[in-house]
Amino acid sequence: MALTPEDVVNKRFQSTKFREGYDQDEVDDFLDEIVVELRRLTQENDELRQRLVAADARIAELHRGGGSQAAMEAPASAPVPAPTPAPAPAPAPLASAPAADESENTNNLLQLARRLHEEHVRDGMKKRDEIIAEGQAEASRIVNEAQSAQAGQLQALEQERVALEQRVEELRVFEREYRAQLRTYIQSQLQELEGSSQQQAAASQPSAPQASAPQPAMASSAAVGSAPGFGDSGPQPSYGQYPGSAPSQPAPQSPPPGQFPGYGS
Repeated sequence: MALTPEDVVNKRFQSTKFREGYDQDEVDDFLDEIVVELRRLTQENDELRQRLVAADARIAELHRGGGSQAAMEAPASAPVPAPTPAPAPAPAPLASAPAADESENTNNLLQLARRLHEEHVRDGMKKRDEIIAEGQAEASRIVNEAQSAQAGQLQALEQERVALEQRVEELRVFEREYRAQLRTYIQSQLQELEGSSQQQAAASQPSAPQASAPQPAMASSAAVGSAPGFGDSGPQPSYGQYPGSAPSQPAPQSPPPGQFPGYGS
């Protein structure tokens, strides 16, 4: 199908998603130039066609005029007697000569018009094909660049997505390790706190069984101290005066002197 200026005007390109491509104003200006050129060529072809039609009509008219003139001149030349040398028929070739020249000129003009028309049509078709090929190449280049840019952006987004997934996995591993370390630290602190509480509870309990064990030895020493020959028989200290003794128990009394035989009365 032949390309018309209206096809160029009504042509719409699909817009890209990730990139605008070339400047739309420049593309529109270029399409406007194409439309102007196509309209000029179309108008020129129409004018040449009109001239060709006019030339054909002129040729047909001349052919009709030449035939009628020859028909009118033929009866006039027939009754001329042969014996008499009459130079009257001589002007007939002179009258047909301008008609032949005019017909030849018309044919030459017609051939020239046809040749010019064919040249203009051929040049117009050639230029039209060049413009169409250039427009198609430009459109293909724009589409290829847009597709390449889209592929590059998709690849960059894919790499970014992979990097983000790796970062998320690293953060999850860090979270698990941090939780484990925090749990271990809290358990150790709880164990230390429990141990210190047990130590404080053991230290606060009384040591009564340990204070009741040395009572016989201390009683015997008090008896020996009260016997004659072993120092003064003054008052003996009680258990409360010795360190480590339980204050809740009463101090034992010294036995009488006659309890141990062999000692003075």
